[in-house]
Amino acid sequence: MNSLRIALTELRRITAGRLAKIVIVALIVVPTLYAGLYLYANHDPYAHFDELPAALIVEDTGATTTDGTEIDAGRQVADKLLKSGDFDWTETTTATAEKDIREGDYYFALRIPEGFSRTLTGAERLDPKQAQIQVITNDANSYLSTTIATNVTDKVRDAIASEVSEQAAANFLLGISDLRSGLVKAADGAAKLEKGAVSLRDGAGKLATGAGDLEDGLDTIEGKVTDLPAKTRDLATGARKVADANGEIAATGQRAATAVDDAVAAYDANRADLDARLEAQGLDEQQRAEVLAIYDRGAAPLDRVDQRVGDVSGQLNDLATGADHVADGNEQLAAAMPALVAGISQAADGAGELSTGATTLRDGAAKLATGAGDLKKGLQDGVAQAPATDEELRDQIASTIADPVAIDSISEAKASSYGAGLAPFFLALGAWIGGYVLFLLVRPISTRALAANQTPLRVALGGWITPALIGAAQMVLVLVVVGLAVDIAPVNWIGTLGFLLLTSATFIAIVHMLNALLGAPGQFLGLVLMVVQLVTAGGTFPWQTIPEPLHPLHHVLPMSYAVDGLRQLMYGGLSGRVLSDVLVLAAFLVGALLLTSYGARRQRVWTPKRVRPEIAL
Repeated sequence: MNSLRIALTELRRITAGRLAKIVIVALIVVPTLYAGLYLYANHDPYAHFDELPAALIVEDTGATTTDGTEIDAGRQVADKLLKSGDFDWTETTTATAEKDIREGDYYFALRIPEGFSRTLTGAERLDPKQAQIQVITNDANSYLSTTIATNVTDKVRDAIASEVSEQAAANFLLGISDLRSGLVKAADGAAKLEKGAVSLRDGAGKLATGAGDLEDGLDTIEGKVTDLPAKTRDLATGARKVADANGEIAATGQRAATAVDDAVAAYDANRADLDARLEAQGLDEQQRAEVLAIYDRGAAPLDRVDQRVGDVSGQLNDLATGADHVADGNEQLAAAMPALVAGISQAADGAGELSTGATTLRDGAAKLATGAGDLKKGLQDGVAQAPATDEELRDQIASTIADPVAIDSISEAKASSYGAGLAPFFLALGAWIGGYVLFLLVRPISTRALAANQTPLRVALGGWITPALIGAAQMVLVLVVVGLAVDIAPVNWIGTLGFLLLTSATFIAIVHMLNALLGAPGQFLGLVLMVVQLVTAGGTFPWQTIPEPLHPLHHVLPMSYAVDGLRQLMYGGLSGRVLSDVLVLAAFLVGALLLTSYGARRQRVWTPKRVRPEIAL
């Protein structure tokens, strides 16, 4: 009796009768029911989030920015959420939402509080604060609802932060643009200032030179005019004496003129007297005329003398008046001369101070010119460092600052949906469950083969082949249902099916070995191993996330390699890892069969415990 005959005998035994055949069919369907139904139910839950009822509360009433722009960020956020259709949003009040969440009518609520817009614009008023969005959840409705709500608020927060950051960056860049314009104007002004400072320096230098010359000249003049006050005083005294003398001369001339006038008057009066005396002497008219004619000859010289004396007297009067004016002028000059000399001295001192100040001004203007040159250069460097931007470029830069990183996702291997991501785990788990339930019906060791003294390996193979064939049928059915009905199609159909057959055969060999070695406790241990592998296989989360004490179990248990191999084959991943997974599962298969052979060898000997086992299932 070879292993195949042992297997056929067992197969005939378990299929004898109509009900037994139905049981076999049911056992074949078990992995499909487990993996297929679960994956069907969880194929793409994200696509149905729009059916989740959620409350939206908007208490924000808007705000006004510093430039007078009206902003209603709360309403904008609410409108975007309502328009997105990501959830079945209902806009309501806080009190109603809290009540309905407690009663399970809403999974969560998103509340945009009063002052939301004003807080967002707080940075413009130098009052920066974080705007709050409140999430109201109740894990009694669903634990995942809190996770979903948190993800929603994170997306809303990121979107708002991006928009606010873009606006802030745009304002900042506009400020830089204005700053650059100001720097350009300032640089031009600094250039003009430098030019003016150079001119001022040159002019101040000339002024210092001129002021020095003026100081020297005034010092010379001051030395020359020191004696002028005394001399002008002497001049005024002499002029006054001359004026007085001229006055006396003018008075004498006036007396002389008066005397001449008296002589002329007397001469005229004496003519009449002479005529009367001549008449008294008995001279006739002709004789008197002849005598008077001779008398009249002295009138002409006398008139000339009178005229000349009058002219001289007038000139002497004018000279006296002029001399008096000269004396007055000299007195005024003498009185003003000390002030003039003092003024010249003060002017000399002022010229000295002017020269010193002009020198200081020249030095200051030189420093100003140097500083203005440095300022111009610094401003020009600032202009060169401040980028020249137009409105379009500023918008692009602001957009980049607000959202600096774009995700370019390149997937070497990708699951098409949430269910597809879980498929490798649940197919592997279905293979274990399918193999486990088979030994509720199939006997691990054929007692007939043992009685016929067959070799232990032949008995082990005979007990494994029958469940392995049924397991193969299980895997074909589950892959067809998952790949076609549930629409989670593997990239590599042939490779996935072959790997599933190897996985099922290996798991069946392990459960077979446990039953052959330990009996009923082995069947229970198979259940325990399934539970442990649920945790350590890394089917849902990466295995590195499990507690560190469980890490060794991930590496030594077969389901870890089954899940990994199915991932590579279903998503189109690393073929090299598939080969190592195949080798590990094949090693488990061979090892399990060898241990089953050892169990078959032990069962050749009947013991009291075997005749009357302590535990029987």
